[in-house]
Amino acid sequence: MKLQASPVKAFAMAHGIPVAQPRSLRLDGKYPDDAQAARQALLDARPDVLVVAAYGLILPQWVLDLPAGGCLNIHASLLPRWRGAAPIHRAIEAGDTRTGITIMQMDAGLDTGDMLLVEALDIRADDTTGSLHDRLASLGGRLIVEALEMAACGGLPRTPQPAEGVTYAHKIDKAEAAIDWSQPADVLERRIRAFDPFPGAATTLDGEAIKVWRARLAEGSGTPGTVLAVDGDGPQVACGEGALQLLDLQRPGGKRLPARTFLQAHPSLTGRRLGG
Repeated sequence: MKLQASPVKAFAMAHGIPVAQPRSLRLDGKYPDDAQAARQALLDARPDVLVVAAYGLILPQWVLDLPAGGCLNIHASLLPRWRGAAPIHRAIEAGDTRTGITIMQMDAGLDTGDMLLVEALDIRADDTTGSLHDRLASLGGRLIVEALEMAACGGLPRTPQPAEGVTYAHKIDKAEAAIDWSQPADVLERRIRAFDPFPGAATTLDGEAIKVWRARLAEGSGTPGTVLAVDGDGPQVACGEGALQLLDLQRPGGKRLPARTFLQAHPSLTGRRLGG
């Protein structure tokens, strides 16, 4: 719970690179002094181009217009699929088999700008948002360097996004963490991976919240949420269609544990009901 600098800020401070963290960039917003100071800092820097990564807010027009080369965004999807705040989570949740990085020329819309560079990446069957994020971050770092080199040489073509295939990756809400056992097992397995590391999929046992961090498809059927059987790897739970075997679990205030360790405190789960 201790306030810490982000890795980017910590790196910059260690290397003597100035860091500005304005609360807003809107000159007519709640923090006009912050925005004006940021505007002056950017004017003084006279940037050729601005690079945006995981900023989370729409840049005002004055920022987009300030550098001669505009603003380049490192977006973690194959646009126009999964515009918006949570493209990695939503790709895994939807069962996509491929994603990638799009280096995009930003405009006033929500991830609607022209595409500059695109490279695809396979989504593995066991990928979580955390593992896929790390591979995409590495790919994005390489592509943005390539894009800047091409731009400096005057050879960075712009391609408008297709009108077909647009989807929106809405921001993840903590309320989505609750597991609805009436859903099919394959849907729930993807959601568990999509919500790792945030917000984590959760269910309840005897009124106690339990986080489910890893699961796999299993054989069986029954009333959704019912523990059908327990073996050395963990409990098998009935879903709306099929079943899931829960492999990694976490109690409130505890650590993420293999389900077999969790079962030492709950040896008689068969026939019991998880969830509401």
